[in-house]
Amino acid sequence: MAARRAYNCNNGFSDSYMLLKPEEVKFLDLWRLLFSSNLKKRRFLDSSHAREYNFWHRFFIFLSIVVLKLLGFLAHPLALFGFYLESSLNVLSANHGFRGILLNILRLKLKIPDSSSAEYLSLIGHLDSRVTLDQSIKPGDVNYFGALCMMASKVVYENEAHVLQTVNDVWKMEFLGFFNFWNNYQEKCSTQAFMMRDKRVDHDTIIVSFRGTEPFNADDWSSDFDISWYEIEGIGKIHGGFMKALGLQKTHGWPKEIDREDKRRPLAYYTLRERLRELLKEDERTRFVVTGHSLGGALAILFPSILAFHEEKLLLERLEGVYTFGQPRVGDSKFGEFMVKSLSQYKIRYYRFVYGFDMVPRLPLDNNTLMYKHFGPCIYFNWNYVAQILEEEPFKNYFSIVGAVLMRIHACFEIGRSFTIGWRRGKEYEERMCFRIVRLLGLLLPGIPAHCPQDYVNSTRLGSTGSLNSEYDVKIE
Repeated sequence: MAARRAYNCNNGFSDSYMLLKPEEVKFLDLWRLLFSSNLKKRRFLDSSHAREYNFWHRFFIFLSIVVLKLLGFLAHPLALFGFYLESSLNVLSANHGFRGILLNILRLKLKIPDSSSAEYLSLIGHLDSRVTLDQSIKPGDVNYFGALCMMASKVVYENEAHVLQTVNDVWKMEFLGFFNFWNNYQEKCSTQAFMMRDKRVDHDTIIVSFRGTEPFNADDWSSDFDISWYEIEGIGKIHGGFMKALGLQKTHGWPKEIDREDKRRPLAYYTLRERLRELLKEDERTRFVVTGHSLGGALAILFPSILAFHEEKLLLERLEGVYTFGQPRVGDSKFGEFMVKSLSQYKIRYYRFVYGFDMVPRLPLDNNTLMYKHFGPCIYFNWNYVAQILEEEPFKNYFSIVGAVLMRIHACFEIGRSFTIGWRRGKEYEERMCFRIVRLLGLLLPGIPAHCPQDYVNSTRLGSTGSLNSEYDVKIE
């Protein structure tokens, strides 16, 4: 990861803030943080508060800085490992296994896939290679947009050629663009999204899908682990790493309009907002939904919050829903109150899907130390894909003694299910060997396999939420 000189910023847009600057940390200075409440003496930390008396809060700042420094150190080897792993999986797939590789080597016809081609798959794609939509879920069904958005949230992990081919040729929808967005703090393009149009419903619907955390991308992990926060007047405190990924500017924060002459550095929020303005003007019936998995889910719900902050009435009136899958917490209780009010005002439906003991929706922690809170009910699926509407997912914080035991029991059920789900549910639900290996990781690190898109795709297809819609609408209001 390149050294960052970008953390010096104008904090005038924020009522209060706490900004981490890992590039300026010194070991002894970081160690002193654990024993001193004086934040002003810490060069690696810019805060509107002079002191922090809560030891555990200082400990989480300490931990976040350590992880961010480690990610910076490991960025290149992590990316290199990911490249070779994905390349190996694609060579295996293109040549139909080890036997095919040997035969093709003897024939001098070994296939080496181009990483930019539509046939090339990411690790996510190899864990779950499904690209077709569930034909039993038709436009107009209550599960339709949930199932479609989850597939859009999965396919966005792939390269542009694969996304374009899937949208145009497999789904028979209109591809509207694939985007690499600039992160003003990381000083590189590290946020991805794509747009498509679904004309099979009774009116045009545009889907905006944000990419989640890529397994071997240190920049994505840095956005997740950066517990910097900003408080915006009338909105609340918001996770800084997510704001930066969406397009927060160092010098201006969130101005309503910007002048971007450098087309090589598009910012996610402003670029998508402008594109939506253009598309929605073409037809007054056109509406849009926003979706994402993991980090993508955080960006998906943060996007309408900034629209509301800017009072983008036209866009908010045409926003039909927000669908997130395995979404982490984004802000504090005040942010939640602001969002519930805004979503209710514009009649925007917010569907937060959580599968089993997925660890990500249980982070950052909701406790007396950290201020992060979910808002609105979640659509929760157990290990058998039975749906419930809950105020909060069971064991809302990842670190729990009882929860740790139940998570491992749950992981055992999932491992057993992986060998039977194909003949019980159908061939399309068969799990690959590489994903079964990931399932085994759930015994050591519970909650990681449950975060993979595979179970979320299954949940939207097998776990009907039709009977839950009226109950959900009552609770969100």
